[in-house]
Amino acid sequence: MENNSQTETFLITGGGGYFGFRLACKLNSKGAKVVLFDVQRPGQDLPEGMVFHQGDIRDYSQVEKVVCGVDCVFHIASYGMSGREQLNRSLIEQVNVKGTENVLKACVQCSVPRLVYTSTFNVVFGGQVIEGGDETLPYLPLHLHPDHYSRTKSLAEMEVLKANGSVLAVGSGVLRTCALRPAGIYGPGEQRHLPRIVGYIERGIFRFVYGDPSSLVEFVHVDNLVSAHELAAKALTEKQGCRAAGQPYFISDGKPVNNFEFFRPLVEGLGYSFPKVRLPLPLIYFFAFLTEMVHHLVGPIYNFQPLLTRTEVYKTGVTHYFRMDKSKTELGYEPQEYSLDEVVDWFKTKGHGKKRKTSSTKQLILDVFIMVAFIAVLLSYIPVVGH
Repeated sequence: MENNSQTETFLITGGGGYFGFRLACKLNSKGAKVVLFDVQRPGQDLPEGMVFHQGDIRDYSQVEKVVCGVDCVFHIASYGMSGREQLNRSLIEQVNVKGTENVLKACVQCSVPRLVYTSTFNVVFGGQVIEGGDETLPYLPLHLHPDHYSRTKSLAEMEVLKANGSVLAVGSGVLRTCALRPAGIYGPGEQRHLPRIVGYIERGIFRFVYGDPSSLVEFVHVDNLVSAHELAAKALTEKQGCRAAGQPYFISDGKPVNNFEFFRPLVEGLGYSFPKVRLPLPLIYFFAFLTEMVHHLVGPIYNFQPLLTRTEVYKTGVTHYFRMDKSKTELGYEPQEYSLDEVVDWFKTKGHGKKRKTSSTKQLILDVFIMVAFIAVLLSYIPVVGH
């Protein structure tokens, strides 16, 4: 007999992160028992009844210890999504692939019947245009992934879905798995992408946009993603016919939008001017390539934060969006409408926002200086023809 949601125990790997903790709080508010597992504690106090175990997903003994005794695992933990993290190939491999193998093995050994894996759009996307794609799209060939994070997330998702139907060590049950493929996550308090963007805005780096203005991408509000995970866990139960078992699902707000236009309310809401200069995508991709090369050379000495990586250029400048007919039909997913207003308000409460106006002359001089420096760096890498 399936437990009801009030008596279930959920384990969330990566529960110390923004999304994992948000999901944990939602489950906890509904009376479920929630166990968090992460290398770092959440930045907020734990609600009453929630348990946190500090540990490393790369260590099987630690994983098995927290997995045993739960009814469902939300496997969210991953590494290497953005910035300089994308360039640490070894750690990415260990966390995303080996860590997932540890979780799957522990689920079987501890007879946990359900696992919901948090995957990514990138398992099918590698810089090619995708308009209204769906779950029938094949995985992008591994050698075509422009970054190791996407490659390892693809490998991990394949393993998760392959593990569906694995016979549990105790009893006669089987492990049921599914994978959710979210778009870029946003919401008040998000700590991975938004602070970096706001930092660029405040330091005067965000002076241009790039790519075709008609290019479209997608985002997902954290609370829509929380809802999708709750629904997926239920859709793996016998009560709902295990209809999500072995299946992948795209999850977003369902509103394709130009990447830079999506962030316009954040830029202007904090009191800054939205850039008027638009540069070609190949130029920015080349700049990102150079940045990665420099990081490769000096990273062991100084692990700086790249302005952009090649993968981030593709994610933000190339059209890719997906239909959600399958997630709506099989999971009952219905994304709610959100704006960036609450994000702007959150940053303002943290002291962000333009404090004073810069004179138009000073602003113009600064813009010209940044553009000249940017172009000079690019030109310095162009080989000289002749003597």
